[in-house]
Amino acid sequence: MKTELNEIMIDRVIEMAWEDRTPFDAIEFQFGLKEADVKVLMKNNLKFSSYKLWRKRVENCKTKHSAKRNSDIDRFKFNLQRSISNNKISKRS
Repeated sequence: MKTELNEIMIDRVIEMAWEDRTPFDAIEFQFGLKEADVKVLMKNNLKFSSYKLWRKRVENCKTKHSAKRNSDIDRFKFNLQRSISNNKISKRS
C-alpha cells in the first residue's frame, strides 16, 4: 500500500469495500488504494472467515468492478446519499 491510513480511514475503506454499490474505483479515487491493496487491507483487518465471505461476495458482485457494471451506472454512490464519513466525493459531481 502506498498510502498510510489511520484507523478511521481503514474503517471507511472496509465499509466501502462491503457496500455492493461502491466500486473499487471509488476507493482508489478517495484513498489511492487499488483493488489488490483493498484485498490486502481486508485480509489484514478481518477475521479469516469474514475475509473469505467478503471475497466470495465481491467475486459475484457486478457493481464492484467497473468492467462488470451496467453502463447506466455512472456514479460512485447513490445520488441521494448525503456526504458522510469525510467522503471527499462531492454529491453534486
